[in-house]
Amino acid sequence: MAASSGTVQVKEKIDLTETEKQIFDRLLGTLRHFDLQTELRVAGGWVRDKLLGKECYDIDIALDNMLGSEFVDKVKDYLSLVGEEAQGLAVIPCNPDQSKHLETARIRLCGLWIDFVNLRCEDYTEESRIPTMKFGTAEEDAYRRDLTINSLFYNINTGSVEDLTGRGVADLRSGNIVTPLPPKATFLDDPLRVLRAIRFGSRFGFTLDEELKEAAACDEVKKALGVKISRERIGSEIDLMMSGPDPVQAMTCISDLTLFWVVFSLPLEQETSLCEECDRLCVSYLAAVWNLIQAVGPSTFSDEQRRLSLYAALFLPLRKATYKDKKAKKIPVINHIFRVSLKRKASDAETVINLNKALEKFLSLIPCFTSDDNIKLAEVYRESDFVDVPVNLKVRIPTGFLLREIKDFWRPALMMSTLLYPADIDCTQGLLNKQYEIDKRKDLFKTVENAIVNLGLEKVWEVKPLINGKDIMSVLQLKSGGPLVSEWQRKLLAWQLAHPSGTAEECLDWMKENHLKRAKMM
Repeated sequence: MAASSGTVQVKEKIDLTETEKQIFDRLLGTLRHFDLQTELRVAGGWVRDKLLGKECYDIDIALDNMLGSEFVDKVKDYLSLVGEEAQGLAVIPCNPDQSKHLETARIRLCGLWIDFVNLRCEDYTEESRIPTMKFGTAEEDAYRRDLTINSLFYNINTGSVEDLTGRGVADLRSGNIVTPLPPKATFLDDPLRVLRAIRFGSRFGFTLDEELKEAAACDEVKKALGVKISRERIGSEIDLMMSGPDPVQAMTCISDLTLFWVVFSLPLEQETSLCEECDRLCVSYLAAVWNLIQAVGPSTFSDEQRRLSLYAALFLPLRKATYKDKKAKKIPVINHIFRVSLKRKASDAETVINLNKALEKFLSLIPCFTSDDNIKLAEVYRESDFVDVPVNLKVRIPTGFLLREIKDFWRPALMMSTLLYPADIDCTQGLLNKQYEIDKRKDLFKTVENAIVNLGLEKVWEVKPLINGKDIMSVLQLKSGGPLVSEWQRKLLAWQLAHPSGTAEECLDWMKENHLKRAKMM
């Protein structure tokens, strides 16, 4: 789909699947049976995706002269008459706070949920993005939509596509992101449409209209985005972008339109000063990791690993930034962005912060896997209890501990550490200039990844300790646990990592021997 050259392939008509035909036949049967003069139109995304040759299972049907709940009752009665049972009837009430401005009725037909709403037009106030809703015509409904490509209808009664703005299909063909009405007024009515425009642009590789970009970047719209839109809604849009096919295009656009710090708002109590081009640097790190993921192979990472790795990359320049909370405790700025600016899960913030901590530890370990210098290898774990361990096994100890901390996210952490390696060289300018050196970083990632796998550490966090706490207390002659037991648990795990073929009996003998040495020295 090459939008920039105007070669987006758009179908002349919509080809229905067998399931869609069965669904629409039942709806038309309802109209005929009750002699209803109702026009049924599938709205928005389903029409767009079908014209692009993509399957879509999200069917929203707009009614011109009745409420969705009224029509769903008719469908239920019709199905009963023809010997079918209606499934999953539901009415979702109006909830403006959650952007549900009108009642929606749902019914399950042929295994798919179908939503019914009435055609509408809306009036906005200056203070809120929640409009006053009323019944409208199909044309009014089309013009109130966020983008022309989302304003198309499929008229079930006539089996035809309706382009009531006069440019929805043309914009789809040319790959343009345009609002049906003037963009500034459209965005001031509902500023969330700015982020939706960016998301659809990145999703389809389409180009944002110049007038749209000018409106999106103006101070009035930026202020409205920060004031009128809930942080949950902003966070949901950003998450869809980061999980989408081109998060780099989306974040580049957010930065170019000077929306970055509106979206990723910082705490007022922030202590760390940020560089002037910090937003551009954030996007550059994201681009580097995105390209590295493609080079390494996207299948290397799960969807969740990919999503959170991209967040971690985006916020890499902020990894050391902190602010003080009400109790004067230092909190990572990244935590504020996730929990306050985007209203995302606490676990997302925790994973991203842990990823950034882990990559710092990988920076000190990488030389052990890429160098034949025994001095470097010997320095990796200096505890006196392990001076006799061969250096090639000694590296298993800190690496094993690190992987047990970060678990399944060790590959993403390693991947990101390659961007900062070697640590004594500043790569900022190179990244800003898009000098990512992807092949070099991919080779480094593969070298270290293979070494870790060959050491048998790939899923080391699943390995159970050979010695449990009760046995440790028995050797130490303690009646309860405490710091000393925790210290020995770590030491015994280190022994286990250094002796991958060791037995529980050997591990316990080593503990007794070392405990005895300590006792004699006291």
